[in-house]
Amino acid sequence: MLRLVGFLLVVWLVVSVVGAVIEGLFWLAVVGLVLFVLTAAVGWGKRDTRV
Repeated sequence: MLRLVGFLLVVWLVVSVVGAVIEGLFWLAVVGLVLFVLTAAVGWGKRDTRV
């Protein structure tokens, strides 16, 4: 599960950067950032806190 969350975070970060770099795709940057935050929140909530 942690690998999937990490992979998705990297994908959303790349999508955000591409959206910010290419003019006219600002919406892609916004969508990428929103998905990045949602994935990070889900990953944080599902992490195993047992030692």
